[in-house]
Amino acid sequence: MRFFSDNSAAVCPAVMDAIAAANTVDTAYDGDALSRRLDGAFSDLFGTDVAALWIASGTAANSLALAALCPPHGAVVCHRDAHIQNDECGAPEFYTHGAKLFLGEGEGAKLDAAGVSHLLGSIRDDVHQAQPAAVSITNATEYGLVYTPDEVAALGEVARRRGLGFHMDGARFANAVAHLGCAPAAVTWQAGVDVLSFGFIKNGGMFAEALIFFRPDLAAATRYRRKRAGHLLSKGRFAAAQILAMLEGDLWLANARAANDGAARLAAAAGPRLIHPVEANELFLRVDAAEAAALRAQGFDFYDWGPGEARLVVSWDQPEAEIDALASAIAAL
Repeated sequence: MRFFSDNSAAVCPAVMDAIAAANTVDTAYDGDALSRRLDGAFSDLFGTDVAALWIASGTAANSLALAALCPPHGAVVCHRDAHIQNDECGAPEFYTHGAKLFLGEGEGAKLDAAGVSHLLGSIRDDVHQAQPAAVSITNATEYGLVYTPDEVAALGEVARRRGLGFHMDGARFANAVAHLGCAPAAVTWQAGVDVLSFGFIKNGGMFAEALIFFRPDLAAATRYRRKRAGHLLSKGRFAAAQILAMLEGDLWLANARAANDGAARLAAAAGPRLIHPVEANELFLRVDAAEAAALRAQGFDFYDWGPGEARLVVSWDQPEAEIDALASAIAAL
C-alpha cells in the first residue's frame, strides 16, 4: 500500500485514452493540432490571454520559467526548503546560466511578504552582489501548506514594487486550488503571478506539465530555451493530449479533490501526530522508529522525512480500502 509519492500513481485512464487517440500522423514538435489548442484552453481556464507550453518534467518547467525571469547575473528569492533549492540538482542555476538562489524562511515552507521584503532589503545595490530578479513560491508547498490568494497577492505586490518577476511552482497546483475552492485566476495572475508551472504528472498525467505565461511575451524566448535544453519533444502531441484530457470536464480538479479528501481522512486519524496542517494531499507525522516499522510491517510504504518524522502522500487513485486501513493503523499506534 503505497503512500510514498504521488509520482508513483497510475496514469489516469482518460489520459491513456487521449494518448492512444493522438496516435495519428500530424505535424511534429509543437505544430500539431493538439499543441496549438493549449493557449486557448488555458486562456479559457484562467480568464485571460496566456501562452502555454508543454514540458516533460516539473524540474524543466520550473527552470525554464526562472530562466525567462532571471538573467545569469541575477538571483531568485525562494524558501530554504523550496523544491528548486533542495530537489532539482542545481537545474535552476543551470538553465539560468548561473543565477543565484537567495533563501528565505517561513513556517511550512511558506514565504511571506514581510520576510521577503526584509531579505531584499539586506542585499546591497552594487555590482559586487547578485541582484534579485524574481521571487518563486510553491503552491502547495513542500510541506503541504497552501498559499491563499491574499498571501500570494501580498508577495506579488512586493515583487511588483521591486520590479521582480513572480513564479509559482505548481507541482500540486490542482491540490491547492481544490483546497481553496477559488478560481485558478484568483491565486495566480490576479495576485501578480507572471509564470506558473502547472503540474499534471502527480495528478494523473504521464509525462506532461504545462508552463503558463500570464505575460505571453515571455514565451517567445522560452521556446528557444526549451529546444536548446532538449525538451522540444518530436511528438509533442502526446504531451498536449494528456493536458487537454485533464482539463476536459475539470478532471484535474476532481483528481486533486479525491487526493485531498483521502489526506484529510488520514489527518483526522493522526491527530496530535501532525507536524503541519493538512491542506493538500501530503501529511507529515511524528512517528518513532518502532512505530514506523510497525506501519511498514502492515504493508504501508512511505518516506522517512527525518528522525522521528514521516511523510505520507495520498494519490488521486488511492484505493478507499488502503486509506481506511492506514487511518486505522495510525490511530492504533
